[in-house]
Amino acid sequence: MKMIQTVLKALVAMLMMLLMVLSSVYAQSPQECAAQADAAANDRNDAVLDVSSGAAAGAVFGAIVGDSSSAAGVGAFLGGVAGGARHSSQKYEDYDRAYRRCMYGLERMR
Repeated sequence: MKMIQTVLKALVAMLMMLLMVLSSVYAQSPQECAAQADAAANDRNDAVLDVSSGAAAGAVFGAIVGDSSSAAGVGAFLGGVAGGARHSSQKYEDYDRAYRRCMYGLERMR
């Protein structure tokens, strides 16, 4: 019985040492992760594409629904605003995803 307890204590001690070693391997500072997340979010440089595609879709929708050129203009404006908002939201999601992956060490585990 005493032998089993000794072996269990040794296994627990080895497990604790392994966890301490692994946690230092995967840990990164918040500043490093923020820099990586900034780079990942800025890789997506298609704001003009998002705004122009939103404007084109809005113009088509406005022309069909409003049946006039002024409705197409209003639709293009609103579509452009929606496309810009979509781009901003996607950029934030990209940043957040990259930051979390870095902080939890998922980049190094792949």
